[in-house]
Amino acid sequence: MSNLQVPAWGTWVMLVGFVAFIVLLVIYFKRNHGLKRPIFSSPYTLWIIVFTIVPCLLIAYYAFTDVNGAFTLDNFKNFWDSNYDMNKELIAMGFNPADMGFARGTVNVDTLGYSLWMAFLCTVICLVLGYPTAHIMAERDFKLGPTLVVLFVIPMWMNFLLRTLAWQTLLEKSGVINQVLGFLHLPALEIINTPYAIILGMVYNFLPFMILPIYNVLCKIDPNVINAAKDLGANNFKTFIKVTLPLSVPGIISGITMVFVPALTTFIISNLLGGSKILLIGNVIEQEFLQANNWHLGSGLSMVLMIFIVISMIITAIFDKDGEGSAL
Repeated sequence: MSNLQVPAWGTWVMLVGFVAFIVLLVIYFKRNHGLKRPIFSSPYTLWIIVFTIVPCLLIAYYAFTDVNGAFTLDNFKNFWDSNYDMNKELIAMGFNPADMGFARGTVNVDTLGYSLWMAFLCTVICLVLGYPTAHIMAERDFKLGPTLVVLFVIPMWMNFLLRTLAWQTLLEKSGVINQVLGFLHLPALEIINTPYAIILGMVYNFLPFMILPIYNVLCKIDPNVINAAKDLGANNFKTFIKVTLPLSVPGIISGITMVFVPALTTFIISNLLGGSKILLIGNVIEQEFLQANNWHLGSGLSMVLMIFIVISMIITAIFDKDGEGSAL
């Protein structure tokens, strides 16, 4: 059982967040002279403050403090050098870590790089599979488009953990897939606890996040624009390159963001399908919080990871200014 307690600073941060919400609510009433339609956004504002802003402030507090509550940047130095704490203790004892063969630890940096690579692969695969699927579903003459949308959404009604556990059951050595292959006298498929299984789990879970924004944008394209391009002599390929593809960029950017961010931060998929043998940056953060009970280092790693999330959000805002690919 963890004996970690939220320090007084953490309590003050949450209190300040609540007070800030009250202040914003008062300012809203003064500016709008009472109740108007936008008041319905107040529950959403409260949700954002309590469940997003306050936790982020708490993470920031832990990231920039040590166990005594003093300001420090050691948590970020531990990201760059995973042996930083050990080397710091050796230096305090009068030893030279370099003379003892303790070089800079690159575990955290290497894990982040590997996580970025896995998230990139997942995003590319989802884009390659998702765009043609969304294009077919958005065709005016394709009557099964809405039905396929429902079929893609239905698995998302199921718990994320259960969907991943289902793939673990399918892919394990004595799983359903290998039993069928054995019945057909075919070689067994041994991809469980490998990067291939993790990529498969990522693509399965995040593919709808690529398809739906692209489908939404493609459905909004005016058919008259397509017909005008064909009337001007453009064939199907040139119409797609010159008209359809540029108009679908907001959906593509939104889909890339919605796939890349959860793929970068996931840890459940790598735990279950990777057998905890393949670590992603999400697994390292989870271990710091739950196993090492080091909330400060875990928060520092989370802040580093948040940089990439913010960059993704900025890119989305630049290319999707009207929010065309944000929702169905």
